[in-house]
Amino acid sequence: MTETNGKRAHVIVISNEKGGTGKSTITMHLAVKLLQEGFSVATIDLDGRQGSLSKYIENRQDFCDQRQIDLPIPEHFRFEPETNHYLIPQARETIGRKIYELMSQVDAIVIDTPGAKNYMFEEAHKYADTVITPITDSLVDLNVLADIDFSGGKIRRPGHYADFIWETKKFLAAQEQPFLNWIVCGNKTASTRSRNRTTVFEYLEKLSKMYGFRLCEGLRDRVIYRELFLEGLTVLDMQHPALKMRMSLSHLAAKIEIKNLAEFISPE
Repeated sequence: MTETNGKRAHVIVISNEKGGTGKSTITMHLAVKLLQEGFSVATIDLDGRQGSLSKYIENRQDFCDQRQIDLPIPEHFRFEPETNHYLIPQARETIGRKIYELMSQVDAIVIDTPGAKNYMFEEAHKYADTVITPITDSLVDLNVLADIDFSGGKIRRPGHYADFIWETKKFLAAQEQPFLNWIVCGNKTASTRSRNRTTVFEYLEKLSKMYGFRLCEGLRDRVIYRELFLEGLTVLDMQHPALKMRMSLSHLAAKIEIKNLAEFISPE
């Protein structure tokens, strides 16, 4: 199902063919930021077996129920991978149909994808307006984007994930969507500027010009992101009058990071 006439929602796909890059944290914070801005938002967890995003939202709902606090919560859907090979086409169609239905019901759909390519991963990208690829400041993470000779400083060829995004762009162009807003953002990066972090972002700058993505500095590695997960909260909730949580300079910086990422989605 690829028809997009009458589409209203902006579809944001958080993806990387590598686990541990913090996709669920970004998905949740972006969803809450959009809700606070007055947009209607649906979230979809396609990494349903691990279910990090689904658990995050469940924690949030429980927290609100227990404290009798009204915090914005997105309409949420969770899908687990179909293990029966013969049922995969039907499962793929179910995901595509749900995304398509939501397009006319909400302003934004934020999709958390698995850390490896499968039919669910592929289906989400067919509807993407924006793809956000979180990447840590590890040289290993660059492998999904490019095969790099670090000793000689040469970029040999695109990585498997960059190849997939190129195929996605061609597919969307065939569906009369000429532009895919591809954003690569740092996530869980070191707070102090190290030689390793500098090297990673220097290569990302080069790759952005070669492969056509926009580079965002993104989110630093902050304990607060992990702590708030247990209660389903985000740094954007901390100043809610019913919570009365004290915010340190680090918390304020984290809030600015989320704000900057949300604003970065608009290429204008």
